[in-house]
Amino acid sequence: MSFYPKKWAIPVTFLIAIFVVVAGCSNNNASTTSNATNQSTVAKSITMSWPRDIGTMNPHTYNPSQLFAQSMIYEPLVSYQSNGKLVPALAKSWDISKDGKVYTFHLRQNVKFSDGTDFNAEIVKKNFDAVMKHKDTHSWLGIVGVIDQTKVVDDHTFRLTLTEPYYPVLQDLSVVRPFRFLGQAGFPDNGDTAEGIKEPVGTGPWMLAEYKQDEYAVFKQNPNYWGTLPNVKQVTVKIIPDAETRVSAFEKGDLDLIYGEGVISLDAFNQLRENDEYTTQLSEPVGTRSLLLNSSNPKLADIRVRTALHQGFNKKDMVEGITSGLEEPADSILSKNYPYTNINLTPITYDVNKSQALLDEAGWTLPAGGTVREKNGEKLEFELIYDKTDPIQKAMAETIQAEWGALGVKVNLSGLELTVQIKRLKANDFDLYFWYNYGAPYDPHSFINVVASPGFGISETLSAISNKKELDQQIRAALSSTDETKRQELYRSILTTLQDQSAIVPISYIKKTAVYHKNIAKFVFPANRDENPFSGITFNTQ
Repeated sequence: MSFYPKKWAIPVTFLIAIFVVVAGCSNNNASTTSNATNQSTVAKSITMSWPRDIGTMNPHTYNPSQLFAQSMIYEPLVSYQSNGKLVPALAKSWDISKDGKVYTFHLRQNVKFSDGTDFNAEIVKKNFDAVMKHKDTHSWLGIVGVIDQTKVVDDHTFRLTLTEPYYPVLQDLSVVRPFRFLGQAGFPDNGDTAEGIKEPVGTGPWMLAEYKQDEYAVFKQNPNYWGTLPNVKQVTVKIIPDAETRVSAFEKGDLDLIYGEGVISLDAFNQLRENDEYTTQLSEPVGTRSLLLNSSNPKLADIRVRTALHQGFNKKDMVEGITSGLEEPADSILSKNYPYTNINLTPITYDVNKSQALLDEAGWTLPAGGTVREKNGEKLEFELIYDKTDPIQKAMAETIQAEWGALGVKVNLSGLELTVQIKRLKANDFDLYFWYNYGAPYDPHSFINVVASPGFGISETLSAISNKKELDQQIRAALSSTDETKRQELYRSILTTLQDQSAIVPISYIKKTAVYHKNIAKFVFPANRDENPFSGITFNTQ
């Protein structure tokens, strides 16, 4: 469901990326695994499962390279932390010109790549230029559309000049790809990383030590790492596509950790949660499950109809019943753990009587003896499309169909393949559609951008709302504003408008899950949705 506009940031991974980590304890031989509950050596190694091969580990390209693995090897200039805080990474500090168009990065000194070569401004520029050589490939990321010039000021100073102000520069530089840094030894002879790399050489805490395609990969600590090395010395990635196999291995004690979004069934997670031998955790919201009500459909152009549908189903009971409490009902399109989103918006609450009154007011009434409302001889009927492979979407679609049916609204369900869904979203060929925002560090700027950017489904969904033109102007002003106070005011206005219009109906907040054995003392969910979680792991000593 990702589409990438030419100018502003839209992440490649807005789909609920299946992030599967199944950890177990391994000895120095990458192919063997000890029992997770019997580690006399207090193993500093874990084994995790992944559903697909880690890929080529090219920092400047996308699939098949896997985000979690790329983030182990390659580092950004700026790191995204909890509550949207941006902190130094390979850049120890930075200056931003008053007009918001010049960013000067002061790089850390004495940083080396895993092969011992120096990290400096020259290699930063080389990486930036390699990415910008293929702007079309990376145009989904907003910063790519506004970079005018890259410059080496001195060995440890790098300058980035933009064509116009774009406030999320630092957020865009914190994402896992493409602006992370490959060492000189990894570049092909012609310097064009789009054609591949020689070897994955980065500055990160780990380096790729052993790899067999479609079977396993072993990451070991980088002896040249500039920072504090994490507790996890070795990570072995085993390619295990089947979720039931992962759960079975975990229960046998062969594995330490199951982690990610949608990596096991809700029933399996709840069963593991009830077992005192395991520890379970839920993350803060990493995204919102929403339903698009396409206002370009004349029936849905009426805000009374959209509002009636929004408040015409019992969201709380549906979410708690279908997700067993692993998701929570969403009162707003974006959760409050992103920058600029911690504002008090008036929720649209469940009220069948008000829904019926609004539909009557809009002229959609039940004919004598009928079950579907009509207006001028036309039935109030919609198609709701959903991912046929997603049991939660299917169950929610069926619940909405039943509850709206009781209001006199007919909903026809269409379970589709993901590729078909994407085509229909992009073509604006839908009535009702499940959709997800992108998560940190992409939001909220990526979310408001798609609201204003035609061609990707969301702007079209909102095309018939009464103040769309004004909304788009506010979004462009927010993305280019250099005034923090003004930007906060603009976000408040934008999010309030979207809340009131009920064209994007928030349903539930999605969370990552973690289940692990008692040999793990501490596990911390990364603030960046796509980063690996291994730096936050500590081990028990017994």
